[in-house]
Amino acid sequence: MNIKVIVATHKPYRMPADSVYLPLHVGREGKSDIGFAGDNIGDNISAKNSGYCELTGLYWAWKNLKDADVIGLVHYRRHFLSMENRHGDKWQRILSGVEIEKLMAEFDILVPPKRNYFIESNESQYVHAHPKEDWENMCAIVRGHGPEYSASLDKMRSSTRGYKFNMCIMKRNALDDYCSWLFPILEKVEGGEEKKRILGHLSERMLDVWLYVNEGKYKVKEIPARFMERQNWIVKGFGFLRRKFA
Repeated sequence: MNIKVIVATHKPYRMPADSVYLPLHVGREGKSDIGFAGDNIGDNISAKNSGYCELTGLYWAWKNLKDADVIGLVHYRRHFLSMENRHGDKWQRILSGVEIEKLMAEFDILVPPKRNYFIESNESQYVHAHPKEDWENMCAIVRGHGPEYSASLDKMRSSTRGYKFNMCIMKRNALDDYCSWLFPILEKVEGGEEKKRILGHLSERMLDVWLYVNEGKYKVKEIPARFMERQNWIVKGFGFLRRKFA
């Protein structure tokens, strides 16, 4: 099984040692070389990285890793963790290619656990932090895909839980299905305008919609994930509350 998990990065950073991981400089177009492969070769949208974020890497992998049976996306400082190796150094606990192959024998899609906002729905959490117009535009376009997408959209909007970070590992057929649906919608929302990070944030919520619609088609497994650096949860919590109530 040919497995390739791209590690989206925009700066030099420690990378997993396992050969299934492919460090990828996202938004490479017009930037200096940092020693990793760039997402600006072949069929690419590298120049749109400011709006699409790590999705320029997912697009590149989808279009250019033709021989891969399984394709994934993680971040330079956020990785899936092994469920077999729960001890030792955090870098040694990153999900291995051997374990990915075992999991993909049973499942079609691997995702991180859902994040729960408790006092915020997916919709309210988004609109308290980003322009509402892009959200409404995305919703209108998704509804145009039919009743099942409209129902799944409403389920995502009202839920307090959802997948984040655009992290995933998918079999080729599932990735083809997802990306063929996702990117045309984002292109319509984009509308040729510069939307810094907006499309990347929207796609996090759109993954939930797509997974709801395809619940009976693909088998999904949640895999633990870890941020590899320290986080100031007090600052993050204050920012979350300020966006909701201010």
